[in-house]
Amino acid sequence: MARKRHSDEDVLRLLREIELNLSSGSDVASACRSVGVSDATYYKWRKRFGGMGKSQLAELKALQKENERLKKIVATLELDKLILKESLDFLKPKA
Repeated sequence: MARKRHSDEDVLRLLREIELNLSSGSDVASACRSVGVSDATYYKWRKRFGGMGKSQLAELKALQKENERLKKIVATLELDKLILKESLDFLKPKA
């Protein structure tokens, strides 16, 4: 069976549908089957996105993007630091 990737917004929508099915009295297996995901996927999604709204998801994505940008800056600065250290060692007179 082919794997299907869901966007984060789709995951939130499917989680809401499952929760509605559960509140109407169905069990987890049939609620998950009705939206086309397995129980394991449901539990994994609930652990990752449980209780999260669209605004919180947008904030999480923004924080992840900012974190990625800062990590790139730190890596670049670390590389510059190493280059400067090597040049300083090369230019130092050997005693």
